[in-house]
Amino acid sequence: MQILPSGHRPSDRGATGLVLKPFRGVRYAEKRVSGLAEVTSPPYDVIASENEDQLLAADPHNVVRIIRPHHVTSGPGSSWDDAAADLRQWLADGILVADDQPALYVYEQFAAGQDGRPDRLQRGLIGGLGLVPREAGIVQPHEAVAPGPVAGRLALMEATQANLEPIFLLYDGGAAADRPSAATRIVTDTALTRAPLAQARTADGIRHRMWAITDPAELAEIAADLAPRTALIADGHHRYAAYRELQQRRRAAGDGAGPWDFGLALLVDSAAYPPELGAIHRVIPGLPARRAAELAERAFAVQEIAGGTKDIPAVLDELAAAGRDGVAFVVAGDGQAWLLTSPDPAQLSEAMAGQPAEPWRHLAGAVLQELLMDRIWQLRDDEATVSVEHDAAAAIRDADAAGGATAVLCSPMSAADVYAVAAQERIVPRKSTSFGPKPRSGLVIRTFADS
Repeated sequence: MQILPSGHRPSDRGATGLVLKPFRGVRYAEKRVSGLAEVTSPPYDVIASENEDQLLAADPHNVVRIIRPHHVTSGPGSSWDDAAADLRQWLADGILVADDQPALYVYEQFAAGQDGRPDRLQRGLIGGLGLVPREAGIVQPHEAVAPGPVAGRLALMEATQANLEPIFLLYDGGAAADRPSAATRIVTDTALTRAPLAQARTADGIRHRMWAITDPAELAEIAADLAPRTALIADGHHRYAAYRELQQRRRAAGDGAGPWDFGLALLVDSAAYPPELGAIHRVIPGLPARRAAELAERAFAVQEIAGGTKDIPAVLDELAAAGRDGVAFVVAGDGQAWLLTSPDPAQLSEAMAGQPAEPWRHLAGAVLQELLMDRIWQLRDDEATVSVEHDAAAAIRDADAAGGATAVLCSPMSAADVYAVAAQERIVPRKSTSFGPKPRSGLVIRTFADS
C-alpha cells in the first residue's frame, strides 16, 4: 500500500513523521463490572438505538453511556456535561482506573471463520497519534466530514477532557510476512508470547485481547520504525477532525503544547493484516422507492428485483454480483427493490468534470453523490436530508417501515481505490467506506490528565 505518491515523504514538507505516543491507559477494573464484553461497545456512529438499549441493559457502566450521552431536557447542563460527570464519577469510584505507567497497547481482534469463510485476525497498536496538518502528508484522510458530528465529538472531548474511543488508521509496514517491520514484529511477538492484560469475547463472536508495551527499548524501536511512514484514516474522520479542531483552539488560546496535540488511535499494518472494506448505505425519507427508480432510468440501467424486500438476502446477493462488474446500487422501499447498474458514461463524465477520470468514475460514493443524488434526484447527501446506515438489511427495513422512503444500498469501494484517492490528496463524499473490523470502544480510554 503506497499511501503517498512515490518519493513523497513527510520530511519533504518539514514534518516530524508519524508519531504514536505511549500514554497511561484508563481501563475498566474488571472486578467492578460484570465483564469487559458488557461494558464495551462498537464505535459511537454504528450503534443503533435498539443496540444502545441492549448495551446499557448489559451493564449501567457501559461506555455507550459516555460516548452517546442523552440529556434530560428539563435538567441543567447538557448531554456533554452528563458524560463528563459520569466519567469523573466512574474514576472516583474505581470503576475506571489509570495504568501505572505509559504504554502502547497491542490490540488483537480474532473471529473464527464460518460458512466457509477464513478466520479473521487483526492486530495493531493503540497510542496517542501525533496530530499534524493535512498538508504535512503524514496522516491522510480520504473521506469528507459533516460539521454536525465534528462539533458533537469536539464538545464531548472538551467536556470530558478525554479521547473516549480510538480512531482506526492503516499504514504500510512495507515488509513480507516472513520479514515483518520492527513495529509489526514486536506486535506479533507480544501477542504470541505474553499473557494478555485484558480479554473479552463480544456477542458478534469476536475475541478481543490487549497487551501493554512499556519496555523503553521496544518503544524506541517502534518509534523509529513508524517515523518515516504515513498513515491513512480508515475510520474516524469526524473524530480526527475534532482532534485537530481542539488542537487549533488550544493553540489559538495560547496554551502551547499539551495532550491536545495527540488523539487516541489504533494503527494497523495493512501489509500484515489487510483490512475488510464495506459500503455505507443511505435512507432518504420522503422519496418513494418507485419514484427513485423511475428517475434513475435517466442515467442507469434499472431492473426490478423479483420478490422485492421480502427476501433481503436475495436483494443483497443481487447487489454483490452486480458490484463485482462495476458501480451498482439497489433502491428499495415499500416492499419493492430495483437494481441500478451501468451509469451512462456521458452523464458520468459531465457530473464529475472537476475530478480525474480514475478512479472517480467507478467510485460508488462519488457516483451516488455527484450523479444520482445531485443530478437525478436533486437532493443533498447531507445529515439533514439523508440518514446513513452501515447495515444494508437494516437500511431496507428502515425504508419499509417508514413508508414513502428509499433505501439506497451501495457497492463497496476497493482498498486500492481508497489509497489512490489519498495519493491524489483528494477526498470522497462522506460515509463512502466502512473499514473493519472496527476497534471496540471502552477497552482503553485516553484522558488528558493521564497522557
